[in-house]
Formats: sequence, C-alpha cells, structure tokens
Amino acid sequence: MKLSLAIVALALAIPGANYAQDSTAVSTGTYPNTFSSGSANVSPFTNQSKRFNDWSISVGAGVPLLQSADLTSIKNGNGKNLFGYSAYVSIDKAITHAFGINLQYDRGETRQGWFNTKDAAPDATAVGARTQYDAISILGDINFSNLLRRVDNHSTYRWALHGYAGVGTIAYRAYQKDSKGQRLMTEVKPFKLGSMFMQAGAGLKFKVNRRIDLEGRLMYVVTGDDEFDGGGDAYSAINKRSEQVSDNFFNATLGLSIKLGKHESHLMWHDPLQEIYYKLDVLANKNQDIEVCKKGDADNDGVCDDWDRQLDTPAGARVDGAGVALDTDLDGVIDLYDKCVTVPGPVENNGCPTTNTGPVIETETKLEGIEFDLNSDRILPSNTPILNNAVNYINSSNGSYSVIGATDTRGTDAYNQKLSQRRANNVKNYLIKNGVQNGKLNAIGKGEKDLKYPECEPATKCPEWKNRANRRVYFEAK
Repeated sequence: MKLSLAIVALALAIPGANYAQDSTAVSTGTYPNTFSSGSANVSPFTNQSKRFNDWSISVGAGVPLLQSADLTSIKNGNGKNLFGYSAYVSIDKAITHAFGINLQYDRGETRQGWFNTKDAAPDATAVGARTQYDAISILGDINFSNLLRRVDNHSTYRWALHGYAGVGTIAYRAYQKDSKGQRLMTEVKPFKLGSMFMQAGAGLKFKVNRRIDLEGRLMYVVTGDDEFDGGGDAYSAINKRSEQVSDNFFNATLGLSIKLGKHESHLMWHDPLQEIYYKLDVLANKNQDIEVCKKGDADNDGVCDDWDRQLDTPAGARVDGAGVALDTDLDGVIDLYDKCVTVPGPVENNGCPTTNTGPVIETETKLEGIEFDLNSDRILPSNTPILNNAVNYINSSNGSYSVIGATDTRGTDAYNQKLSQRRANNVKNYLIKNGVQNGKLNAIGKGEKDLKYPECEPATKCPEWKNRANRRVYFEAK
C-alpha cells in the first residue's frame, strides 16, 4: 500500500520537475530590494512573461498529535504517549504571486492510548494504539503576505505567511495493543470513497536565499473516520467512549522548499506593488523637462514663433491661436487701436464710423458677425454687443439701411427663404425696440442665394465654421 502511493506521487511529480525550467532568458537590471524580484525591467507582470521561477519542491518532517479520538488524545486523555512522526514531500506550482497549487504526499504514524505500543501493557485494562498512514492531497496555497502587503512597505521581504487547504485520499493501518498483544484493527485502502480526507492550516516561510526557503507548518487533518485511532469498529466498546465520529489530528512540521528555475526570483517572493513603487520613484527622480518654443516668442503674445503667423504683434494686443492680432469688425484697425471694436469705421477715424450729417459716402456698408444656429432665427447673446453698436451707428447716419438675412444651403429653397426673412425681421425688430427709427430699416430675406462662402454648395463640402458664417444677417446702405 505504501509503495503504491509513493509510486503514484512520484509519477505525478516527474512531469512537474521536467517543466520547472522555462526557456526565457534571465532578466537583467537593477532593483533596490535584494530579496525581491531582482528585476526592474518593463516586462508585464504576468506568468506568461517568464520573468520568475514558479516551480519548487518541498520536503519536511514533524509530529502528528490526535486532537479528538476515543483513545487518549489532546482532548481526551492524560496527554501522554501522543507523539508520533510524519514526513511530507510536495511539488509546488505558483499560479500568481499570491496563489499556488501543491501536490503533496504525506506519510506518518500517530500514537494514542494509555501506553506506547512498543512497551508491554501495564495492566489488563490499559489499551494503546498506533496508526500508520499514507496520503496524497491537492492543496491550494495563498500567500497572505503578498496579498495584504502595503504599497509603502520598503522592508526586506524575507518572511511570508501562507495558508493551505485541500482534499485528498488517505490510506491507513490502525493497530491496537492490550495485555493480550497487538493486532490490526482497521485497514483502509487508498482511492476509495471512504478514504477521502481534508486538511487545512498555515505556514510561516523564511527566505534563506534565492534557492532555499525554511517553513514551519501547522496543519489540521480531518479524517472523517471514527476508526482511525485504532478503536475498532464503530460499535466497539472503545468507540462508544466519545460521541466524536471523526478522529482528527494536528500535524506540526518543519521543512524546506527548493525553488527550481534559472531566474533571479520566485514568483511567490515577488512583490508587484513594491516594483511599481520603485518605478514611480525612478520616474520622479528623472529630469523630464520638455523643451517648447525652441524659437522663442519674439513678440510676447503667448504664441510660440514656431507657429506664429504674425511675429511683430504690438504689445498688449489680443491674438488668435495663430498669433494674429484680432480685428473683430474687420475694418482694418486691430482691436488694440480700434475705438469702436464691433462697428466698422475708417482708419483715420480710429475704426469708428463718421458722424457727419451728410449721406453716407460708401455705396455699401456691411456689418458682419451676426450669425445664427442651424434652423434657428433666435438672436444669440453674443450678437447683442454688435447690434447695440449698430443702433448708435444707424442713428448717427441720415441714410436708411436694408437688414438682409441669409442661410446656408441645407434645406429647400422655400424653407431657407422664409427662415432668412424671419432672421432679418428679428434683427430689425431688435433695432427698432432699442431706438432706431422704423423708417430707416427694411428687412429682406435672401435665403441661400447670398452666400458669404459660395463654395459651400452643398454644405457638406465645407467645414462647419463656413456654413455658420453663411447663416447670418448683415446691413447694406440704401
């Protein structure tokens, strides 16, 4: 029985050992923590990147102690003759830095009763027992130290708390000894339904070097069997002493792990948070000055000479994104020098319209900048400063003006004609409401027949800013 379980465990372990060495080259670079990854390259933190070793072999030995049984145990008895022996070997695979899977083989012997079975029975009522067991189990391994590690922890990473839990199959031979001698009471074969068992516990690992770890473990084994302690069948006199139906035991062991692979660090000892913290420190210490405005800003208008279209902008002038001084009313006088920013006027009059009492000299005077949203005749708040200046301009002139509305090319001709007329009427009504004489204004809608940008036919051929400029109202002197 023992030989068959050992052969099965060895057969499962050989493939793991064969694949423990991966083919990726050893990573290079520096890292501030000697006992962490040993790597500070920029490879992604994944198992596929093969930056870390992820296989190891663990062996250990210890003492099993029955926790509950019908014969003497920690819970039931005088605490004597309880110390047996145990050993384990496992193949360990790290899935992530915080979780792994272990295939483990255990062998040992528990001792229970009122005397050691190696000795003769002291009297006719004394009963001693021992149980030899072999077990194979699959254990989940959680690295709590990596799972709960603080990002600002810069301490040397050499201690790690692990948690284990899993299931498997256990085979055992339970012997009982009394004044009549020793005899086999119960034998359970492996890989049977009644041989299933569970174990769980914790271990504290210490990293000796990049190859070897020491570990102390305390595992709790649930056999699920009332005959494990050697008391005989379930209805024997001994097994009636306790209502406990499972003979469970603790297994305290001390062992070591040998890490396989050719990389600097094992995945379970890698702390990704510390690596991120280190890389942030490196970035913070680097000089990352970005050179902008290589040619400077000669006119100090806030636009670099690399893309400034007007390199001699006067000091204090407002500029657009290309560094050109603004001229809101397009009268040839920039806003810095224009006394009437929103109303066009001659240069010799500082950009303001003339206030003589005679007729307007120009055959046509246009006031641009009154634009509308698509399919709307509502006067926008941004238009009111222009219209208020138009009130002053028209009132200062003896002439009369046409208020002309226009649209872009979207929509039918009939719809655009009506829309342009509504736009002209709204502007006319606004001017009259604010003091312009009704007789000086005439509203005319020209629809899409009067485009500021004629190339926008159809509208899809032009950017939206040109189509918006086509949706406008302007003035013409009669």
